[in-house]
Amino acid sequence: MFQNNPLLLQLKAQIRETLPTVEGQIKATAKGYGFLETDKGESHFIAPPMMKKVLHGDRVKAVLRTEGDKTSAEPEELVEAGLDRFIARVQWFKGRINVVPDHPMIRIGLRARVKKNIDEQSLKDGDYVVAHLKRHPLRPDDNSFIAEISEFVAATDDPHVPWWVILAKHELAKVEPEGPADWSLDNSDRRDLTALPFVTIDGESTKDMDDALYIEATDNGWRLTVAIADPTAYVRPGDDVDQEAFKRCLTQYLPGYNVPMLPRQLADELCSLVEGEDRPALCAHIDIAANGELQPNAEFFLATIRSQGKLVYDHVSDFLDGVEGGWQPANEVIAAQVTQLHAIANARTAWRKENALVFPDRPDYRFEVDDNGNVLNIHVDHRRTANRIVEECMIVANAACAERLAATVGQGVFNAHAGLDSERVGKVIELLAEHHLSFDAEQLQTLGGYCALRRVLDKQDSGYLDARIRKLQAFAEVAGTAMPHFGMGLEGYATWTSPIRKYSDMVNHRLLKAMVAGQEPSQNVDEALLLQLAKMRKLHRMCERHVGDWLYARYLKAEQGSKTEFTGEVIDINRGGARVRLLENGAAAFIPASLLSVAKERLAIDGDAAIARFDSEIALRLADIIKVTIGDVDVDQRSVTALPVTPLGA
Repeated sequence: MFQNNPLLLQLKAQIRETLPTVEGQIKATAKGYGFLETDKGESHFIAPPMMKKVLHGDRVKAVLRTEGDKTSAEPEELVEAGLDRFIARVQWFKGRINVVPDHPMIRIGLRARVKKNIDEQSLKDGDYVVAHLKRHPLRPDDNSFIAEISEFVAATDDPHVPWWVILAKHELAKVEPEGPADWSLDNSDRRDLTALPFVTIDGESTKDMDDALYIEATDNGWRLTVAIADPTAYVRPGDDVDQEAFKRCLTQYLPGYNVPMLPRQLADELCSLVEGEDRPALCAHIDIAANGELQPNAEFFLATIRSQGKLVYDHVSDFLDGVEGGWQPANEVIAAQVTQLHAIANARTAWRKENALVFPDRPDYRFEVDDNGNVLNIHVDHRRTANRIVEECMIVANAACAERLAATVGQGVFNAHAGLDSERVGKVIELLAEHHLSFDAEQLQTLGGYCALRRVLDKQDSGYLDARIRKLQAFAEVAGTAMPHFGMGLEGYATWTSPIRKYSDMVNHRLLKAMVAGQEPSQNVDEALLLQLAKMRKLHRMCERHVGDWLYARYLKAEQGSKTEFTGEVIDINRGGARVRLLENGAAAFIPASLLSVAKERLAIDGDAAIARFDSEIALRLADIIKVTIGDVDVDQRSVTALPVTPLGA
């Protein structure tokens, strides 16, 4: 009788007007309650009944109620929904279709309806779909959650679910782009270099070979000729293939599966630098001194080349490393090329160690996946001699490209890295001082000073300080004008060596061609291009990581609860626990704080310092190596929990 009483409703409204309000984001928990996190860092408890009106990630306005010494938030107004378009799993309940968002912190089913293009009855429990949130309890005139299913993604028993779900989540293509019926090669004048013994060095199964190398000794060192596949000889700015390449920006490499940026006929056949076949190429003569220093004013030009050897990383490494019974070059000419390329790579590495920076030698992890999506094995690929040769040649080629574009065209797609985050330099100085290392702010913000810092860090007995400072670095970015790349220790870096796989490299090809011809560029670098490149680079890395997490969970499910020991490198420590990277396969696993030590009450975790103390003594730090076993594995949530073989304090 009191439910719609006007006087009662008026009284409630008056009471609410006297209560303090707050705005923030909803953080759900697995136990039904949640928190409202404000921009000021405040956290307000939300009781389970109130959490039924909101979803994790919602931004809301709420009133604060205080009873005794406890304060709780009651969401009242939706500012921005945490869900819009999302991936979900179908859930049938009492003959009605619902969807459960594919999110670790959202476990509830939302009532759903289906668009006319989808047969509702064909959907089964657990199937993956694309859905859109249409109603929200905190919106005016809405009183419940309602979602609309707009697209079928994959059946629950489809072995390729990880790939289809992640690609659909980020609205990325899962097939190659279409190409025209006939390809037309431009009529540019090209030098005939088909007589030179260019070689390619790639993986054994690689089809889209985009770089070939030729080297000759000079009186002062070497002249390296880099030949790069030339898709812009077929793809014109603004045509259908170019527009689709701009949309994709990159070939999407996922574990066991890739989605090309360009049509395969172009990437794998017409442009690929296939052994024994004439191919159009953009080339550069690059002079390198005997001490490994890159000489300025590299010469770029168009040419036709013919690879005389499709070489394989492991085969070349076996030859250069003197592996008994290993591969041998087909003839003395190829042998001489390989030997000289090895010499130039050694010189470049030595020069970069002294004058720039050399990457840490970390392995790559490669999934071996069968046709049914099963992970058969995870291979650890260490960088061998041939990998270093190609790496050094590509670095010198891209540094030469940056120098030429900056000096002539005045624009390009440059990879830039500012070193340390400018707002965190003070914190870095304090951290270094704690370890008895002295650097000043001005020094650290110069390329030379940053390189000096990295060399000091490389000499530390422990990786702790290096790992701490890496977390205080700026993010790499793309720029339209030349900027230093502190992470590589170079004055400039602009890639042009993978145009089959990167749209940024296609753009740089067009700029280099304009430079060669002395003409205005057919394509310029603008803000829209830079934003698209940055967005897609981030998205592609995220997709690769997310598919990898899913496959790791599948792969390690068999080890759940076993006694198999893995070697874990600590990659993060926070109040919730520690994350480790398993060195045997590259998987990331989480050790909850409750399982990290023999007694949680004696454990103190300093997330800022990335240190865990037991009885006030440092027991675990970032970059430490520990032994772990696999605890719980949740494949649906793509999470792996690890257990320390020797808990802290044991």
